[in-house]
Amino acid sequence: MSAHIWSKKEEIESLTMERPHLVILGAGASYASFPNGDKNGKKLPLMSNFVQILRLEKLLEENNIHAPYTDFEALYSDITVDETKKELKEEIETRIQNYFYSLELPDSPTLYDHLILSLRPKDVIATFNWDPFLAQAIMRNISIIEKPPTILFLHGNVTYAYCAECKVGYPLKKQCVKCGEPLLSAPLLYPVKEKNYQTHPVIESHWKGFEHYLKQAWAVTIFGYSAPKTDIEAIDIMKKAWGETEKRNLEQIEIIDIQEEEQLIETWSPFIHTHHYDVHRSFYDSIIAKFPRRSGEALWAQLMECKFLDPHKFPQGAEFSELYENIIPKLEVEYREQES
Repeated sequence: MSAHIWSKKEEIESLTMERPHLVILGAGASYASFPNGDKNGKKLPLMSNFVQILRLEKLLEENNIHAPYTDFEALYSDITVDETKKELKEEIETRIQNYFYSLELPDSPTLYDHLILSLRPKDVIATFNWDPFLAQAIMRNISIIEKPPTILFLHGNVTYAYCAECKVGYPLKKQCVKCGEPLLSAPLLYPVKEKNYQTHPVIESHWKGFEHYLKQAWAVTIFGYSAPKTDIEAIDIMKKAWGETEKRNLEQIEIIDIQEEEQLIETWSPFIHTHHYDVHRSFYDSIIAKFPRRSGEALWAQLMECKFLDPHKFPQGAEFSELYENIIPKLEVEYREQES
């Protein structure tokens, strides 16, 4: 008797996984998505080259802060606790806000478009990134997917602002939809020596959402997030929400990163139960990319029903019309399920 292969028809029709697929994005995800920069060639900085990319050298030198500038987080932390450098701190924050807000997606489909199209409304993206690419990808694909996955901005975001009165937030808007008042932005930078995500109500609400979805997640994909030792609070929150690995013996952890596998497994071992993990160097080898909008069902078929999977990836290099043709049959099943 031949092994059963999970067919394309089964993939389209299967809509059984109600638990979320949680995707955690770090700086490495945006860097991998746009190695040549944004639409206008503007580079995505990492903490190691942050000062150079944003051209902060002269400003820092004028304030008696000299090279090397290889650890921007530590540098900013020192500036924050120095009361004599308040103006410098504000100028740096303004320049960062302006730089990231100016970034634009290329006109053709990108990895972020593929990511947004690959997830369902039940799924979640929790991002540490400040760039506007997720929000821009949602806005230009919303007409086809209607409702995007939940987005959580764990370190704030240049596109996200909130209304203190109505206690709601909106991406890419300047006024509250409910009351019309100007929206306020959440902070982007947190001193590494005293990170406290509970000090700002909006950031705190996103972290509480993150904890909730991490507890509920059936699969977690960690894309380009290195879990830096400086972010102790973030890791502690994640460990508490995930719980003991012995009790997460069915869930799957997926890591997308260019670091060596041994190093990645060591970093994320508190979240991995025995062999329930996969490591990939490219997003396009992930379960999300192989089975758009059906990643949870695909994992269940593979791990619980011992079926062989026949990947049906998005065609890389395809224009939006071809991408939409690829997922419309799945969307029709989803809409039909909602109406029933």
